[in-house]
Amino acid sequence: MMRLDKFLSKMGAGSRQEVKSYIRKGMVSVNGETVSRPETKIDEEKDEIFLQGKRIAYAAFEYYMLNKPAGVISATEDKKETTVVDLIREKKRKDLFPVGRLDKDTEGLLLITNDGVLAHRLLSPNHHVDKTYFVRVHGRVTEEEEKSFLAGVNIGTGDEEEWTRPARLEILKSGEESEVRLTIQEGKYHQIKRMFQAVGMEVLYLKRLSMGKLTLDPGLKPGEYRLLTEKELCDVTDENAGRH
Repeated sequence: MMRLDKFLSKMGAGSRQEVKSYIRKGMVSVNGETVSRPETKIDEEKDEIFLQGKRIAYAAFEYYMLNKPAGVISATEDKKETTVVDLIREKKRKDLFPVGRLDKDTEGLLLITNDGVLAHRLLSPNHHVDKTYFVRVHGRVTEEEEKSFLAGVNIGTGDEEEWTRPARLEILKSGEESEVRLTIQEGKYHQIKRMFQAVGMEVLYLKRLSMGKLTLDPGLKPGEYRLLTEKELCDVTDENAGRH
């Protein structure tokens, strides 16, 4: 059982004080009856709650696929910058967060959810989840870089070594500017940029294409998002799918 005002606030209907005001003004009904006490206890999974005639349904978890645009930061809130969570306008939950981080100038697939267990499974290096990127670099990428990345690259600075795990590099175009598809299983700070810097190249453009079994919907333009489909949700939750 949950307090009515807490339920409405958690489902994004307004701040705690705002929803208390709505309830006291008779704008909320539970199972067809107007309720005026914010502390009224409700069963969030069974009771039907309406605010000004609009059904407020309970959502324990939300899962959004976002095509992150450049210029937006991977954070939950920021006083100066637009965050990826700010882009999700129809969200019910106030506790959404991005699963992992993409640099401000990086585009592509980002999962936005409030499922901490799933986030840990996708991000933990111990689970070996593939993360695939399209990368455009200044410099000619050859089989030598393919072998270097597969063996692991030292992205440390000075005398301090920091080796990456093996990464798969597929050359799409090789020239003064090269295009590659790169798959890694970790997410060190600025990792891909540092990997190419380690072999004398500069990343010009970076876009994440997939994360595990979740692939960016080609129909989503930068800044657009949608809920995961049932199949996508089952794919990413695997053995934990039953609890969703």
